[in-house]
Amino acid sequence: MNKDKETINQDNEATKPVAKRHKAFTVIGIILCVILIPVLVINVTMIIKSYTNPDEYPMFAGYTMMIVLSPSMEDTIMTGDLILVKKAEPEDIKGESAKGAQDGDIISFFDPDSEKQSVLTHRCVEVTKDKDGSLAFKTKGDNNVSEDLSLAPAKNLIGTYITRIPGAGNIAMWLQTTPGLIVCVAVPIVLLVAYDLIMKKRYDKNKKKDTDALLAELESLRAQQAESENAEEAKADAANEQAAQAQAEKKTEEPKKEPKSDDSETAEKPEEKQSETPAEPKAEEKAGDDSAVPAGMTAEELEEFREFQRMKKAKMAAESKDEEKPEE
Repeated sequence: MNKDKETINQDNEATKPVAKRHKAFTVIGIILCVILIPVLVINVTMIIKSYTNPDEYPMFAGYTMMIVLSPSMEDTIMTGDLILVKKAEPEDIKGESAKGAQDGDIISFFDPDSEKQSVLTHRCVEVTKDKDGSLAFKTKGDNNVSEDLSLAPAKNLIGTYITRIPGAGNIAMWLQTTPGLIVCVAVPIVLLVAYDLIMKKRYDKNKKKDTDALLAELESLRAQQAESENAEEAKADAANEQAAQAQAEKKTEEPKKEPKSDDSETAEKPEEKQSETPAEPKAEEKAGDDSAVPAGMTAEELEEFREFQRMKKAKMAAESKDEEKPEE
């Protein structure tokens, strides 16, 4: 049993590195899932919204991500950055407190001079009204010399700039290319399938090892049980053999003791018979018994006969006493 425990402990020690690697892979897989699943959900949601509402910029929970392609907002926002934009109401937009202060809100809006609905992200320098009297914004890039030529109507507003992720826009642009799609889609699928196959193979291997260990332990328990049963049977056989030997010795000693026991029994039997059987009457008593009375006697004759018999017995008893006296 101790050997089995030692082997099990050795197996556990050997499987510790495998368990650590398995834990590390599990953590990596969880991290990838935490990152990729939300990205996938967000992208799918935004794609669906871009088709259902073509006039609005697709957002998820009021937020959207944009890639900066021009240096018009440098050094505030750099080319290749990925910016986060939050949906906002036109009435909440603020312009610069003073000309050139660069403290107005940075807004993202559809370019009024573009037919392809391209998006600009510039600073609002003034909140004003267009020719129709509608709310509009005068905008300017921090890196540009002059203000934008056209006012940005309130209806073209997408949202306000929140923060940026430096360089992430370049990665996002590369992922939209064919090699990027292969890396972003095909490689994760291959890695997940490979990971699943490796984990399944390791699981089957560990399961087989555990099953073999359990079977070995079961066999050892069966062997111990068989040994204990054999020991009990051997004890029972030894006890039966001792009992048989004792009985045989007893039988060999019994014939030597039989004559004495027979004599004692035969000596005791007459005594028992004598004690059990009543003493037979003497000849004189038989003679004086009522069975010797002659038949056909009357009651008076019978009484006289009995008196005679009693006198006769008394006389015979006296004579017997005289004969027993020793001579002087």
